[in-house]
Amino acid sequence: MKSQYLMGVDVGTQSAKVVIFDVDGQVICEGKQALRKMDIPAPLLAEHPDDDLWDALQIAFRTAMQKFHQQGRHANDILAMGVCIIRCCRVLLKANGELAYPVINWMDKRLNKPYEYIDAYQGVRYVTTTSGYITHRLTGEFKDTCANYIGWWPMDNDTLDWSTDPTAWQSCNLSREQVFDVVHPGEILGHITDSVAKKLGIPAGIPVIATAHDKAVEALGAGSLDEGVALISLGTYIGAMVHGHENVKDAKNFWPFQASIPNHYLYECMGVRRGMWTISWFRDQFGAAALADATDQGESIEELLNREAEKIPAGCEGLLTIHDWAPPSEAEFRKGAMIGFDGRHTRGHMYRSVLEGIAFTMKNHMDKMAAELKTPFKSLIISGGGANSDVFMQIFADIFGIPTRRNVMKGSAAIGCAINAGMAVGAFDSYEQATQKMVRMGETFMPNAENHSLYNALNQQVYRQVNQYLDPLFQHLSPLVDA
Repeated sequence: MKSQYLMGVDVGTQSAKVVIFDVDGQVICEGKQALRKMDIPAPLLAEHPDDDLWDALQIAFRTAMQKFHQQGRHANDILAMGVCIIRCCRVLLKANGELAYPVINWMDKRLNKPYEYIDAYQGVRYVTTTSGYITHRLTGEFKDTCANYIGWWPMDNDTLDWSTDPTAWQSCNLSREQVFDVVHPGEILGHITDSVAKKLGIPAGIPVIATAHDKAVEALGAGSLDEGVALISLGTYIGAMVHGHENVKDAKNFWPFQASIPNHYLYECMGVRRGMWTISWFRDQFGAAALADATDQGESIEELLNREAEKIPAGCEGLLTIHDWAPPSEAEFRKGAMIGFDGRHTRGHMYRSVLEGIAFTMKNHMDKMAAELKTPFKSLIISGGGANSDVFMQIFADIFGIPTRRNVMKGSAAIGCAINAGMAVGAFDSYEQATQKMVRMGETFMPNAENHSLYNALNQQVYRQVNQYLDPLFQHLSPLVDA
């Protein structure tokens, strides 16, 4: 029987990746290209330089296709591709679909407010998302998924289409003529154009399939469909989510978003902004000596830091990290902090404290969501590159006190893309069957009862109390240094 393939196109904050699967979930090959360092023109602003998303994605496509052909496989057997691009960004395009201004990243404070025209935006015809932009680059169509409009957009999450309420458009400073047409996840956005096919080395006419926002696609690709199973996505933004069946109104501790499964929803609580970025920051700023040690021992710096962190007792002997390197929109004055230093503390303590701080923060946000949903979490799935770390996986299990699993493929967004693509072209009978075929489960980490008890005490008595004491100080500090 002739082999058939699906492509998952996954562009995150730090890299662009193209993965080719067979329809049984086997990874055939992949191409990956790092994005360039973000432009920070002023405090709390963040832009992708030049046309970086598209430039990196082209390299990832060509790398994947070169590996694909080297294996003697045939490009005409690729059935479709699903496209998932970082959410909560703002893309301003000219009438011809080219960038009128650099892509504004989700970490930029301008995304906390509706679109507002300024002189620097001259020539803007369309206001769209990153997925809308990349879809146009691939297909020439001015179309986008309806499930990637989070924030200041007049999207009706009940009808899964643009709102018909004029006040919704007014509040977002947008008109219908400024935005793209939208389709549902699992539907065709367009087809690869001849010119793009030549650039990327793929056949013209391949269907490009809508997915959802990146975290929703990860949730689908991680296999977290059962009640009480939560996904924690370890990215530059660390999010936590569960699948739901209705657009819950007036939720206090989570947001209901459109899922990557049509007519389903995803419930997501507050996460950690610049979460995994903080780990990279620590490695890059304080890892020179660690790099030398790692080179001497024939291992990567990440392996060395994780090995050192594993030797540190739970709780880091009192060292706590507060993850506000990128503060939430409702408290822009907040900053990151490490507290509790004494003479016992080493590089390993600091690194483990960064990991524990992420897990503490996620537990506190997720506990509120679980209580509001009246559904306690019975297990976790961890996705993203951080799931490769055994010590990080054990920290999550110990802080939450529940079994914590990672999958064979840690980057589950590409799998979710392939599932949506396969559903669109009839490769699968249902999303449940697709998940069974495409998702490969990996190791499960069980909680250590003694560590869980200590973490609970630290969380209740210290970690949850930190903001009320630090906030007044940061409110004085911020205007002095962030002007």
